[in-house]
Amino acid sequence: MRSKVSAKLTALFAGMLALAACSDNPDADLGDPAPPLYEVVSAEGEVEAWLFGTIHTLPRGTDWRTAEVRWVIEQADSLVVEIAGLDDRASMQAVFLDKASSPNQPLLDQRVEPGKADAVNALIDRVDRDKEDFRSIETWAAALILAQASSQGDPAFGVDRLVIREFEDREVIEFEGAEKQLSIFDQLAEQDQRDLLEGVIEETGIADTNPGKLRRAWLMNDSDVLVQATTSGIMADPELRQALLVDRNHDWIEQLIPMLDLDDRPLVAVGAAHLVGPDGLKAMLEQAGYTIRPLH
Repeated sequence: MRSKVSAKLTALFAGMLALAACSDNPDADLGDPAPPLYEVVSAEGEVEAWLFGTIHTLPRGTDWRTAEVRWVIEQADSLVVEIAGLDDRASMQAVFLDKASSPNQPLLDQRVEPGKADAVNALIDRVDRDKEDFRSIETWAAALILAQASSQGDPAFGVDRLVIREFEDREVIEFEGAEKQLSIFDQLAEQDQRDLLEGVIEETGIADTNPGKLRRAWLMNDSDVLVQATTSGIMADPELRQALLVDRNHDWIEQLIPMLDLDDRPLVAVGAAHLVGPDGLKAMLEQAGYTIRPLH
């Protein structure tokens, strides 16, 4: 029984990493890219670090490496990311299987409000899985898997992963790592996990009506859309927003501030949603006395 459960979870995890869209650079008509990139300047006027708001999946061929991005990557002494081992698929899979596996779970359509049962089953079909596949998967993990139904990118072309490869000869520091990051989801109360699942259903419907909206906002650093993403959809739920965004940002800033006192100047490359708004890293650094200067 254990081997069958592990095989199903392994297949579902592989699906999370599978190519979701193959089109080459669908945003070529947007003009020159300008993703979120900033200098962190001390009170004395010294550049102490750089912030790069990333996106975790992109279609193949997306052009985001501006001259400014290339220059910052060359200048930085180290890299700080959410998870350093994104290319270590075996370790990532092992952590996911350990956290996600839990036997005798209800069917997913029984873990949402009755009016959303058909929608969750439709998402299961879209990720090419069967309802029974989720019998041994916790609700938060199911939500992450089903979120791939609306993805228009491939994690292989995610900015975090590609930037990490640029630092193979320099130190890469992680704020969380896979174990800690997935534990945040795993420790959510079951009702919050179900809210997350229902939020994925809602956001998939929104994404279907305007595919690529957040990706385009990231490419052009449309701060209004990026900030809105931190307070709408899943992030409109107070408990989920606190656990998945606010608490993590506070944890990261406590790690980051001491780094700025060191001689090395890091490039901090994390999801763009973690930089913006009153709870974002930019605002927290400004409150700590630093000036944040855009490079695009």
